[in-house]
Amino acid sequence: MKALKIGMALGLMGLYFGLSSCSDKDNLVPAENTTHLAKGADVSWMTEMEAAGVQFFNAGGTAVDGLKLLHGLGMDAVRLRVWVDPERGWCNQNDVLVKARRAHHLGMRLMVDFHYSDSWADPGQQTKPAAWKGLSFDGLKKAVSDHTTAVLQLLKDNGIEPEWVQVGNETGDGMLWEEGRASVSMANYAALNNAGYDAVKAVFPAAKVIVHLHNGYDNALFRWMFDGLKNNGGKWDVIGMSLYPSKDNWKERNTACISNIKDMIARYNAQVMICEVGMSWDEADTAEIWLNDLFSAAEAIPEQKVLGIFYWEPLAYNGWNGYTLGALDNNGRPTKALNPFK
Repeated sequence: MKALKIGMALGLMGLYFGLSSCSDKDNLVPAENTTHLAKGADVSWMTEMEAAGVQFFNAGGTAVDGLKLLHGLGMDAVRLRVWVDPERGWCNQNDVLVKARRAHHLGMRLMVDFHYSDSWADPGQQTKPAAWKGLSFDGLKKAVSDHTTAVLQLLKDNGIEPEWVQVGNETGDGMLWEEGRASVSMANYAALNNAGYDAVKAVFPAAKVIVHLHNGYDNALFRWMFDGLKNNGGKWDVIGMSLYPSKDNWKERNTACISNIKDMIARYNAQVMICEVGMSWDEADTAEIWLNDLFSAAEAIPEQKVLGIFYWEPLAYNGWNGYTLGALDNNGRPTKALNPFK
């Protein structure tokens, strides 16, 4: 099975580069980034969508490579999630390499997002990989370190260097439950976090390690978590946030998020990354206004302490996997939601 997954990933890689070598003349040239902020997207579903026959289209209705589409619309960075041993192979280390090489080929910056799970890790689930379930706590720390090292070394061996690495995804109550549940043992969570942090630095000393929480507007959550990590020797370089407002509350959520960002900078002298944003695809007019406001407010924070903003899976459309917060319309064309990235 493992050999099959590797073969699948390498096959996709070969297909892409075989095609791209004849179509580089069709590359879309992105608008110049006039801000210090990274303008990015999580595109982790991309290879799975392509394998299912999903196509992406420019505003004129011409089919284009999805990553080149986003690059041409001004995005200069990608975020890729990593699962340990996913059932169908998507988002394992070999699939991540395929997408990372494509981004690297376009000169895009890279964020790697470790979930430390075989599937989704988020505020409602931080399930240990099946292969890790019988491990002692020391064994879990070693597994985190070994997995982090293996994925990053694979990228390094292929000449790809991530600028940012998330150690866990939306870890508002820790990761690798139950042992790493922060509300039960912040010390355990800090130790698991540090195992990942140290592994990142061993492979890529210059990479900035992100601890990423949900609900970027919730200052109490962020103070609880980062006070807890600090008091238990936890390590991080960047505080990561998610922000998913609605058309009705985006103004108050932006205000609260920016206030929280300023507090995190003052309280911990940390940099901040907005790792995930999204709004319903059919509210694109509002999404454009919301993101323009968010970009302006983030850019205005002194000393370039906010590093960037990443749209979560903007290429998802027409109900892909039941997700409705992408930034393409039901015909696979970009909506106004992507204009702020130009």
